[in-house]
This record gives sequence, structure tokens and C-alpha cells, in this order.
Amino acid sequence: MPVKSYTYIFEEFGGSDVLHWKEVELPEPGVGQVLVRHEAIGVNYIDIYHRTGQFAAPLPLPSGLGMEGAGIVEAVGADVAGLMVGDRVAYAGGPPGAYSTSRLVPAARAVKIPDSIPSDIAAALLFKGLTAEYLITRCYSVQGGDTVLFHAAAGGVGQIACQWLNHLGANVIGTVSSEAKAVVAKENGCHHVINYSSENFVERVRELTGGKGVDVTYDSVGLDTFLGSVDCVKVRGTVVSFGATSGPVPLLDVSLLGAKGSIYLTRPSIAHYTAVRNELEASAAAVFDKIEKGIIRTDNISRYSLKDAAQAHRDLESRRTSGALILTP
Repeated sequence: MPVKSYTYIFEEFGGSDVLHWKEVELPEPGVGQVLVRHEAIGVNYIDIYHRTGQFAAPLPLPSGLGMEGAGIVEAVGADVAGLMVGDRVAYAGGPPGAYSTSRLVPAARAVKIPDSIPSDIAAALLFKGLTAEYLITRCYSVQGGDTVLFHAAAGGVGQIACQWLNHLGANVIGTVSSEAKAVVAKENGCHHVINYSSENFVERVRELTGGKGVDVTYDSVGLDTFLGSVDCVKVRGTVVSFGATSGPVPLLDVSLLGAKGSIYLTRPSIAHYTAVRNELEASAAAVFDKIEKGIIRTDNISRYSLKDAAQAHRDLESRRTSGALILTP
């Protein structure tokens, strides 16, 4: 029997006003699918990239929005193993469509939530936690004693990554855009915080590292910080560019990487680091383990009604938020 769901659809790329609330009928789950009734939905900057068409391969329109949710399995399609009606699950990635009361989810993207973790915490932390895991353990395997620069350290991914980095024994330098966010970054694992609105972060990093530079820089800011990020790493250091909240990264002459010290550069995507089921399960298990042990946490969840998703986007784009954002149906 079809199930009614209320969801956000957009038919053109643009500002938050392109989002339209719509009632839809969901069919029975197909092969390899589960029907999930949402209890909480994660808001991530990738949702804004999708809405604006900023990705190199924009979504085909019309499209749903949202990559992360947590809720209850209400129906199971054929050829689904390991999931049953009534299971609490969370998912991250797969086709957009999380901004909805219920949706069909590829079972391959869903993982069971441990009993000790509430659904709102899972929705707030899974996508960001998976991102932090692949950034700091697989894009570059951070070791105790490494010095790390993490831009947007007070953001949702930044807070989790800096907590995790601190646990690994790294020396963590974080950048932020305001003094209020500097306090948040300090509280979440940064040993040194640079307000790039009032300080030259490259000069400050060089000062903090005795002129040597950091082992690795993680940059999700893009246009405003990328070239400085290259200047911050040591000889044969690594720059991980994983976002562009301030605008696209400038075109790069690759010879610059040689001139700056044989720098390694990678531009990863979570899709490629969680595409294989066993890698997704291992990454999710690592995230849930860190949550249960209190190594990563979210002390600041901004909560919005699902119907207020457009306002959540406006607040996120204007950098009025720190930490995790969730929508509740």
C-alpha cells in the first residue's frame, strides 16, 4: 500500500526559495530498498551545493534534497539482508531526498544505530563523522605528534574532526571567522585557534610551527583560504581540499605544488570513500564507537522543524551557525 510523505522538491537551481513543500505517495520498497520513517534529518553543506548546482555534475531536476537521516524501518523490499521492520537506522549518502517525513532508502546505505545512541545524535553526527573519519584516517593518516591545520574548526565537521584529532594526539591548529567561534573551536580540541578575519593565518601558522609548516591542512572553505593552505604545509606536506563554502577553489597550475615543496593535493568525496559496503560499515562503526566513548560529541545542535528547512539553509550559508543542524518532521 502506498505511503504518504511530505517532502521538499526543487525544480531549478538557486537560493533557498527554490525549495517547495510537496505531498507525495511512496510505493512499496523495491529490490534492495527499505522504507524509513524519519525521526531526524541532518543538514550538511553538500545540500547547499546540490540546491545551487555548484557541483561539477549538478543533480538532474526536479530533485529532492538531503543526504542524511535517521529513523525507523517500516517496510523492507526484496533481497535486503540484515535489516528488519522496526530497526533504527541511519544513512548518509545515496540519492538526495532526506528532507521528507518518510522515504525509500537503498539498504546498502543504511546502518543500524546502536541502542545507546539517540536518533537525533545519529542524524547530527553520522555524515559529519564519516567525513571526519575518511579525512583524518584515510586521505592522510594522522599520527600522534603530527601538526594539523583545520579550517572552519567550529563548523559541524570541524568540531568532530578536531575532537578526534585531539584524541589521536595531534597538535591541532584551527581557523575560525569570529571570536565566538574561536571559543567553540577551543572547546572542541583545538590547541591553537586563528581568527582569519583579523589575523593572517599563514603567518600565524608559520609562527606556531617555527617556520616549518604543518603536516596536513584540511580546507573546506575554498576560495578564501586555498592558496594560503598550500603555503601552510611543510615540504612534502598534504593539502586536503574537501569543500568550497567561500567559493570555488582557484584554477591551479600544478607546477605550484612543486615550487612550494613537492606538496601533495587531494580533492576527496565521501561518495568514493563509502561506496563499498564494508568500508561504509567500518567507517560507521568507528564513528559510533567514538560517540559511545565520548571521544566525539555534539554539544551544540541547532534544531529546525522540517518545514523550516529554507531558514536552516539561510543560517548555514550566512555562517550564523556552529556545530550540527538537524530537521525534525
